[in-house]
Amino acid sequence: MSRLEEKTISSEPIFSGKIITLQVDEVELPNGRTSKREIVKHPGAVAILPLTNDNNIVMVEQFRKPLERTIVEIPAGKLEKGEEPRETAIRELEEETGYECDSLEWLISFYTSPGFADEIVHLYIAKGLKKKKDAATLDEDEFVNLLEISLDEAIQLIKEQKIYDAKTVYAVTYLQLQEAMKK
Repeated sequence: MSRLEEKTISSEPIFSGKIITLQVDEVELPNGRTSKREIVKHPGAVAILPLTNDNNIVMVEQFRKPLERTIVEIPAGKLEKGEEPRETAIRELEEETGYECDSLEWLISFYTSPGFADEIVHLYIAKGLKKKKDAATLDEDEFVNLLEISLDEAIQLIKEQKIYDAKTVYAVTYLQLQEAMKK
């Protein structure tokens, strides 16, 4: 055991839902004492940074119940059992936006809240967007407004806290850095 590692003594399932499970682990700390850790288990997710041919970002505006407000986000969704992240990205892009893409490139994967959750998000960039004949096929409990915004508009929405989630801020920052490197 490394000098920082916590050894799991026991794990108690608390809740099992459609998306997450919650467990409480008793752990042995590096100093030999014990403590409890509340852990959210999540199957993982993807997020897609879709860019139109004129470099606008396709985003969705939706109500987020935990925040009690609408926010603007890049399309995203959870991994289905046995589904590879790339497949999920293609599916979610089509379902949420009604777009297909010619090019889908993995950018990075990151943990959202490692202090209490194991959720990992795989971020992709989609280019060569083509609108499908069929409209977006949202989940039955999903309602979104589709937006196409410039990088400057996205930065303004961050300042106004209308873009307020880490995956979208990360994606916009990535684009900002790419633009800065071109200069």
